[in-house]
Amino acid sequence: QVQLVESGGGLVQAGDSLRLSCAASGRTFSTYAMGWFRQAPGKEREFVAAISGSGASTYSADSVKGRFTISRVNAKNTVYLQMNSLKPEDTALYYCAAMSAPYGGLGTHVNLYDYWGQGTQVTVSS
Repeated sequence: QVQLVESGGGLVQAGDSLRLSCAASGRTFSTYAMGWFRQAPGKEREFVAAISGSGASTYSADSVKGRFTISRVNAKNTVYLQMNSLKPEDTALYYCAAMSAPYGGLGTHVNLYDYWGQGTQVTVSS
């Protein structure tokens, strides 16, 4: 069982930056690929970025490439999402998720992830 707790959301203006954090419980954090997803009101949950268990591989959605960076510190059981040049369309509830991946790899689909946090709200005003 993995428990995930996100933090770092808030209300910012367009062009500002935020860093989201996701703290995970458990001793096997490095065997999980981690992902960030977001969901805006009335829309489906969508993939934002993912990182492999070792941190060697990352992948981001086209909509955030060049602006968002995912990273992790396994010694702290924490994954981060650095968000720069925020836009109003980035407004959403942001979720952290964990996918069992003891042999590496990462995923971009919601159904691949086993554990989810409660979400942290990001609101970007124009």
